[in-house]
Amino acid sequence: MKYIKYITLTLLLTFGFAIQSQAKYVKTQHLYMFGFSASFSDSTIYVTDIQDVEGAWIDTKSKFLMGRDNYSYQLKEYLADKMQLPNRVCIVFFATNKAKAEKKMKKLMKMYIPNPKKKKNLKPYEVRYLNVSDFKFSPIEMTNEE
Repeated sequence: MKYIKYITLTLLLTFGFAIQSQAKYVKTQHLYMFGFSASFSDSTIYVTDIQDVEGAWIDTKSKFLMGRDNYSYQLKEYLADKMQLPNRVCIVFFATNKAKAEKKMKKLMKMYIPNPKKKKNLKPYEVRYLNVSDFKFSPIEMTNEE
């Protein structure tokens, strides 16, 4: 009787993992992204323009950008090499259409740009924008693992 329980449990676990759906990676035609960089020792933040990155990969199951660490590393490397700003924290935000990307940027910038109507909301951040002519994301090639 004990062996039947163990065999049944083993078969269920084996088939359960075999049937589990695999996520697919899809190469998008257009993906809109922007980068954000801040430092713990500096009150200056850097924000890139919203860029149309053709050929970026998205995970179909989680709807998340594949290679996102590589995109943030591109911005970090640019700031360290070209602008001599090492040790910055870089984040990449993305969306499938430009309106959603603009909404994300507006929400993020609301925390860093002071509202003149609210005196208590003033923050000592200096915001600097990086144009596409200054910095451009290059697409990361991901393999389609099926």
